[in-house]
Amino acid sequence: MSLYRRRDVWWYKFRFAGQMIRESSKSESKTIAKDAERARRRELEESWNQIKRRKLPPLFSLAAADWLKTRTSIASSTERSYKLAISQLTKDFGKQLLCDLCVEDVAAYQTRRKRNGVSNRTINLEVGVLRSILRRYRMWEAIAQDIDFLKEDPSPGRALTHEEEPAILDAASKSRCRSLYPVIMVGINTGMRVSEIRGLTWAQVDFLAKSLVVGKSKTEAGTGRIIPLNPRAVAVLTHWRGLFPGAEPEHYVFRTRSTASREMPENNAPMKSSPQNQCIAGKWPGRAHVRPQRYPAASTICATRSSRGWQSPRLRIQL
Repeated sequence: MSLYRRRDVWWYKFRFAGQMIRESSKSESKTIAKDAERARRRELEESWNQIKRRKLPPLFSLAAADWLKTRTSIASSTERSYKLAISQLTKDFGKQLLCDLCVEDVAAYQTRRKRNGVSNRTINLEVGVLRSILRRYRMWEAIAQDIDFLKEDPSPGRALTHEEEPAILDAASKSRCRSLYPVIMVGINTGMRVSEIRGLTWAQVDFLAKSLVVGKSKTEAGTGRIIPLNPRAVAVLTHWRGLFPGAEPEHYVFRTRSTASREMPENNAPMKSSPQNQCIAGKWPGRAHVRPQRYPAASTICATRSSRGWQSPRLRIQL
């Protein structure tokens, strides 16, 4: 050990693995310089011998925030679902250390959420997020064998009947949301996902070829696929295009309205996915006297028609 001063600052030097280490303590205190040299030597010895310091597992709230930062290549909708799941998990586990989480804690969480009327699907998604967080810190394997996911309803939904479909379309045509009817019609006759319809621009619609090109999709195979348009889809898109004489190719087909009235939107922002916008996120219009259905029922109708031979052969090939 060797300490020496340069002006008012203490330095230390020592030999390690055949190399001379000279560093400044950046302090005027000789005592601090001794401690700095001892700490620096200890650091080098641990690195040389590959000794890793064990860290105390963080609180769940901090671990969840760090885990979410690593999910950089996910869709915005997936990010929202992760944040919602974390907000629920934090209510129960936010102040617990990850190492303190046990099987009984997870089972109690599932029971509480079930008692609150949450679906098994949602509970499983939340536990799945918990699993991913624990896996990042190598703590899931210790409890994985004793965790039981809840049984989910395997039913994919149902297609609307011949009697229900006209009622839905009639109610949609009378809705304050001007784009509700064409959105449903496009979904029924093309089988497009809601995110694909939201991102649809006029440049993707070819009226001469009676087809459209899907933009960014949920899957790589779905992106860029060509969907033929049947007469119903062509008619509704032609009518909708006529309402926007100044529309440019880069403009979205279904844009966000600036007000809640039936006025045509002037901006070029895609429709927002919000509870207030029944065109995208909500249920079918209640005035239609049909059991509430989520939007995917439109693509279910399209698939049902295709299986029964009611769609064109070209569209059946795409599906």
